[in-house]
Amino acid sequence: MNKTLVLTFIAEDRPGLIERLSETVAGAGGNWLESRMAQLAEKFAGIAMIDIPAGKITALKKALAVLEDEGFHLTVEEATERAPETGPLYNLDIVGPDQPGILRNITHCLAERGVSVEDMETDIRDAPMSGGVMFYAEARVRLPKALNANELQTALEGLAGSLMVDVALRRES
Repeated sequence: MNKTLVLTFIAEDRPGLIERLSETVAGAGGNWLESRMAQLAEKFAGIAMIDIPAGKITALKKALAVLEDEGFHLTVEEATERAPETGPLYNLDIVGPDQPGILRNITHCLAERGVSVEDMETDIRDAPMSGGVMFYAEARVRLPKALNANELQTALEGLAGSLMVDVALRRES
């Protein structure tokens, strides 16, 4: 019987990191299913979903432990089976002048209403005209069935005004 593992990793960025990690997973009998990875501040970090026969999990963990001597920081967790979420998916875009607390306030608004963040990417970039720095966020969020999207939109718009950011919420097609 196969198991699904979630592997997180971070290491100093250098060529061949993913090759080394994927070789280790494959060598232990695992299959790399999905992943998200990025280079951030001279580090390379990621999260991957691995499928592996249950009897080979211990061997994979031992093989991954060897990579820690090569500078990898790793965690491995077994995924649990759970019923899929059934609420609607929405895309949420946020942009505005960078300042502390934007993400904290937006995610607090979402959490208060039971909204689950499925995927999120944030970035800061130089503003095209003003010379300042702009904060950007793109997220896929899942609303609970009982939450009206207009209620969430109203709450986000009120928050956007106080944070001086633009917020767009649209149903995923």
